[in-house]
Amino acid sequence: MTNLSDIKIAIVDDEPSIVTMLQMVLRREGFHRLYAASTCAEALDVATRIAPDIVLLDIMLPDGSGLELCSKLREYGNPHILFLTAKASDLDVLRGFAMGGDDYITKPFNPLEVVARIQARIRRLEPDASPANPVKRPDPGVYRFGHFTVNEAEGELIVDGQPVPCPAQEFQLLLHFCKHPGIVFSKTQLYEKVWGINGLGDDSTVMVHIRRIRERIEIDPGNPKMLVTVRGLGYKLVKESQER
Repeated sequence: MTNLSDIKIAIVDDEPSIVTMLQMVLRREGFHRLYAASTCAEALDVATRIAPDIVLLDIMLPDGSGLELCSKLREYGNPHILFLTAKASDLDVLRGFAMGGDDYITKPFNPLEVVARIQARIRRLEPDASPANPVKRPDPGVYRFGHFTVNEAEGELIVDGQPVPCPAQEFQLLLHFCKHPGIVFSKTQLYEKVWGINGLGDDSTVMVHIRRIRERIEIDPGNPKMLVTVRGLGYKLVKESQER
């Protein structure tokens, strides 16, 4: 079990009231290693000094964009980056994930939702949290669907024989579909299964990830044949393409 007091969280926002509110709620929930920054420069300094595990990142900062800062933060370990921003259009969400964000929360937000998303992400990381004492797991699967293959053990997506980069959250979502071919999942179900948070998901998060996966596995992402939409119900990965 991960000790929450050991998790390092950087809060990057130029609104002092938001930083203070988040610090108060996070401390109450058991997080104590909290670091604040109000500019891109301060955020990079924090990342250099402490290599945070979680970054709560505003997009509009006084000296630059949090979107560009996101990729720079990846140079200091592999933090999980949750955007906190007032920019809420589908294009903004898509850009956030495209720049390497792991989650996207729009302002105004409930601080308890932020805590819940952090806790869910930590729970998903727990099996890998202690390399010296790895958790024994059953032999992982290799899932083949037409021209693409998902290797669970290697965390790898192969399309037409070539490895294709796939961010962790997209990989987990695709893996969930691969393990349940032919089954329709609603957006709410996908959010609960993959993000691990009951009832706190929003449509745009799931939709953006679906779109990104299609761009990686579909021949024509605009006319998907594998990861398809079932109108009024949700999404499914067609099992007819499976070759296991």
